[in-house]
Amino acid sequence: MENKKPLLFSPGAWICAIIGHRFEVSQNITQHIREYRCSCCGEERTDTAQGFMEKLTPKFRETNEFLSNYYKRRCSRKMFKKAEISNNILSEAS
Repeated sequence: MENKKPLLFSPGAWICAIIGHRFEVSQNITQHIREYRCSCCGEERTDTAQGFMEKLTPKFRETNEFLSNYYKRRCSRKMFKKAEISNNILSEAS
């Protein structure tokens, strides 16, 4: 991902100041938490636990990274258990 830093007097910043930001999802952390980036000025935001969008600070970035790793491990464990259960059922049926 390309890191765009917001500039003080960029044309994109002026457009965003007048019209509003055009946020696009830059990363899915979990099913309900995402990181967003404005396509004009490059401002980054994230979803909070309360459901609001906040600026993506280093603390939020660190929290999102931890949540992403935890969520991936949890989902992989669930998939492993499902596969193990289905293999047991198939072996018992034979």
